[in-house]
Amino acid sequence: MPLAALLLYAQFLEVGVSSGLTHRHESGASPGKLLVETNGSGLAAFDYDGDGMVDLFFVNGTDLLRGKPGPGHYLYRNVGGPGNLKFQDVTAKAGVRGNGAYGTGVAVGDYDNDGRPDLYVTAFGGNQLFRNEGNGTFRDVTRTAGVAGEGWASSAGFVDYNRDGHLDLAVVRYVEFSLKENPYCGFNKPGFRMYCDPRMFDGATNLLFRNNGDGTFTEVSRSSGIANPVGKGLGLAVGDIDNDGWPDLYVANDGVRNFLFHNQRNGTFEEIAFTAGSGFDADGKPQAGMGTEIADFDGDGLADIFVTNFSEELNTLYRNRGKLMFEDVTARAGLQSGLETLGFGTRLADFDNDGDLDIHVTNGHVIDNIQLYNPRLRYAQRDLLYENLGNGTFRDVSAQAGAAFALEHVGRGSIVADLDEDGSLDIVIANLGSRPYLFRNTGGKKGHWLSLDLARPDARVEVTVAGRTVHRYATSVSSYQSSSDARVHIGLGESTKADLVRILWPSGIRTEMRNVAGDRVLKVSDGSPLRRVPDRSQAPAETKP
Repeated sequence: MPLAALLLYAQFLEVGVSSGLTHRHESGASPGKLLVETNGSGLAAFDYDGDGMVDLFFVNGTDLLRGKPGPGHYLYRNVGGPGNLKFQDVTAKAGVRGNGAYGTGVAVGDYDNDGRPDLYVTAFGGNQLFRNEGNGTFRDVTRTAGVAGEGWASSAGFVDYNRDGHLDLAVVRYVEFSLKENPYCGFNKPGFRMYCDPRMFDGATNLLFRNNGDGTFTEVSRSSGIANPVGKGLGLAVGDIDNDGWPDLYVANDGVRNFLFHNQRNGTFEEIAFTAGSGFDADGKPQAGMGTEIADFDGDGLADIFVTNFSEELNTLYRNRGKLMFEDVTARAGLQSGLETLGFGTRLADFDNDGDLDIHVTNGHVIDNIQLYNPRLRYAQRDLLYENLGNGTFRDVSAQAGAAFALEHVGRGSIVADLDEDGSLDIVIANLGSRPYLFRNTGGKKGHWLSLDLARPDARVEVTVAGRTVHRYATSVSSYQSSSDARVHIGLGESTKADLVRILWPSGIRTEMRNVAGDRVLKVSDGSPLRRVPDRSQAPAETKP
């Protein structure tokens, strides 16, 4: 694939207000400095009404200290078209305002296999499952489904961990926190009270709900092996780290080692972060992880792991060396410029359509008066954008990527999607206590592309273009408390077609297509019935849609 460097990297312009994204996030910021107030909320990109356009859902908080109800969550329908960004607030009709709890994260998935994406919203004070009714509305089925959970939930994701054809639900929880037990942290003088360090609180176990296939779930957190009480989870990523066809889970923890749950293919997971080298940084220290992503950044066919961290900690890139071993290559890869930023949402995506994965990180500190304690740090911060140079290294192109990357804000959740169907990936950011940002990708270093809209998640994709093969994994589960567009976007560079597209479905079926024309969205299904396939090697059937 000829990927000769062009003069200009992709350019981004912030167009949130003009696109109709005008609501304000309710952080509930108060003099009491409740920890929940500063972690913010996430968002989701998904086509809720089946019209082919990517819509947006924003989770919202509330005023906990004063007991003042917030405005609730927001659903925006994409009413634009090719080259046009325009969103319409359809929250009232859709019925997704929420239950009044402080909303944190959101997961998207078709849990009942009716062809329509459903929503699971996490919160401090009560999670909710919204079933998509197919008529523009959603119905709260939390109680009947049995997925309310308890405590402070952060990120979540739908994943078919046991490969029975039904999406299960993984829920990451943060710390044991109570409004009645809110300690005073910081210097005891006016203006110096600060949000407490999570080390002040005990961790909370993660949850796993197995889909029973009848609209209900069974909690299997302990029996599956993911209920580790040491964790203080914020970010969740799904991927296949050893190419065995079974999805694995990675949890970014705050201040303690991260978790890597390796799927044992029998309904259980083994936590291997310590032996795999993916729980600590290169110096053997735990970091304050926020957002995370599993993706193959160097094109070797092995899924790597990226984690955003606290200020004065580098965001960490773990390279997959094979045989369940990872190596911290952050410095070698050239990612040192994020030392003074505090990263939250992130996505590895091909923003310039050259065939490899770049890195976006949205930033913002958690201590609103941080400059009183460290004058070098800022509360509102600029985002980071790293261009993948194709040789295992990156360069920081934030200053060359357009006016959007000069904005200082307090970013939390973020997603990536081609919202205006122009073939370039856009970025949406849920800001703490203010309106969201929409970074429209206006072009620049732009190549051809192909987007695969797969009927089922958890599929591995291999695309060969001019002798080079790129590897992707179809999932919306990554970033921080957010759910990106699950369509697989492949940059083709100067080529107008893909020579070979190979899809390895979790059902065991393999789909191969040759000479696939680019610059379009292609819907693909494996055509299989919903059934359990114990191992891919037992179902090598090949289909040609």
